Amino acid sequence: MKKTLFFLLFSVVLLGQKIETIDLSKSIKDGKNSIKSFTVIDQRAEQEVGMVMSHQDEVKIRFENEAGKDIKDWFYKYNTVRGNNDMVLLLEKLNISEDKKEKYSIGRLELKASTFIKKEDGYHFMDRKDTIVTVSSRTTPYIGQNLARKTTLILTDLFKESYKATPWEISIAEIDLPNYTAVLKEKLSILKADELKDGVYKDYYSFFTHNPEPGFILQTNDKGIVTKAVKGEEKKAIRNFYAFVHNGMAFKNIPVGYTEIFKNENGVFIEVTKSDLFPEASASGVTIGAAAGGLVGGIIGAVIDVSLSNKKKSTLGPKVYLDPFTGNYILPEDFDKTK
Repeated sequence: MKKTLFFLLFSVVLLGQKIETIDLSKSIKDGKNSIKSFTVIDQRAEQEVGMVMSHQDEVKIRFENEAGKDIKDWFYKYNTVRGNNDMVLLLEKLNISEDKKEKYSIGRLELKASTFIKKEDGYHFMDRKDTIVTVSSRTTPYIGQNLARKTTLILTDLFKESYKATPWEISIAEIDLPNYTAVLKEKLSILKADELKDGVYKDYYSFFTHNPEPGFILQTNDKGIVTKAVKGEEKKAIRNFYAFVHNGMAFKNIPVGYTEIFKNENGVFIEVTKSDLFPEASASGVTIGAAAGGLVGGIIGAVIDVSLSNKKKSTLGPKVYLDPFTGNYILPEDFDKTK
């Protein structure tokens, strides 16, 4: 009788749990056919992806087999022609959870993964995704399915961006891969420099490695506002660059102009509000929501004139750090509530 009762209860538990498989069927073909071999290093402490509720049922989100095998099989399915590079994907974090409210719930996806090219002298960083996505049951009835699909989309973007990325010149040893963030930061010149080199920096990598574009001189208007970078007959609007240094002070281009870059023990940051970085979203009332706490952005929009002083007089907004591995913004929590 006890065995029968146990079997019935166990059957009810099984019936109350559903499986949502992360579907890795989206094309991740490398148009350049540049990769010879592909390896996944799964360094997550917890191999389970997570679980959410759907009505009264538990929905477990998982890979069909296990993350490393499935991602590797996914790559080789769409990349049958071999190139010359050995690519490595480091899966650092993948967790799906749910925050239950009184009348609804919030599903949360945390994903962090990075790619490297393996060479004779070590591993060269290429790109990474470090993001948090949230969805509400008010607008998305199937949270588990939605977050599983977003997992696939984020990994797809990482592959496609990595194919286009130029590997860093800086290399690290295989033993340092689990701690590559700290190891590479120690090698970035901008974080250690006492004096900054005047000039323009075309992208985040040249800025963090402290290598301005050779030959360019900054040009200001009659108000002292930097407007162009000039190299002989070549003239480029300052908005075409990731950042610039003028009179030893660093500035970051943002949609409403440019703003000073500061540095502390945690890295480099700007002090801005939501309306500074996302003026169109602020005007339309759109919230950043899922991007808060994650990585978004880059340079968007046009640069307009702003006052330039030798010293910052007041704080314009919360600290928004610049990610040295992507150049994107690391938004603090509740950033979407700043004006």
